[in-house]
Amino acid sequence: MSDRSAGPVLRLHGVRKQYGGLRPLRIDDLVVDAGDRVSISNLDAAAAEAFVNLATGAALPEDGAVEVFGRPTSAVSDSAEWLKLLDRFGLVTDRIVLLDAFTVAQNLAVPFTLELDPLSDTVRPRVEQLARESDLQGVLSHPVTEIAPELRARIRLARALALDPDLLILEHPTASLPPLSVATYANLIVQIADARRCAVVAITADQPFARSLGGRRMVLHLSTGVLHRFSRWSWR
Repeated sequence: MSDRSAGPVLRLHGVRKQYGGLRPLRIDDLVVDAGDRVSISNLDAAAAEAFVNLATGAALPEDGAVEVFGRPTSAVSDSAEWLKLLDRFGLVTDRIVLLDAFTVAQNLAVPFTLELDPLSDTVRPRVEQLARESDLQGVLSHPVTEIAPELRARIRLARALALDPDLLILEHPTASLPPLSVATYANLIVQIADARRCAVVAITADQPFARSLGGRRMVLHLSTGVLHRFSRWSWR
């Protein structure tokens, strides 16, 4: 396990990145320390994906710098080093597909193994631990196609937590959730993040979710890249 008391886990400074939108993604200055919870509004799906790619080192900015765990992403020298870095992130995104033909337990096993039928005696306890943490114990044997959207969201969360990340990044995590389940989902994330002492960055337009998540609620000014504290007057 890495040292979760040392320095920022993520910093973007003076960043500009073209990604195919009407204007480039700009981030003037964002610092996320260990254990922080930060929500960022005003990024659509394409911009959110661009942000995730920058934060994880999958893409480099045209201008500015991105630092993760105290090191510039531009200093990552090869794919092996990048994959090792990626293990320190947990990504919750609908772009990472669930395996609909398999059970919940088999989906939770994906970060650990490609041998899903049957699950080995080594993998099964790890799956059961993730299920307890994410409140999925009662549906482990259910096919993914038969469970509710809020449980599918928990599967994505559990898979993101599998490798014990230092930073959890949520990419529009409630887009497919019923409104009445949003606060419960946010509270689960807070509980897990606090227990694991991992930082959370949520890209979301869902203000009830952001409010329940707590921490800093920020709104990105798209033309300047400046992040402002959320207020009822932010949407201008």
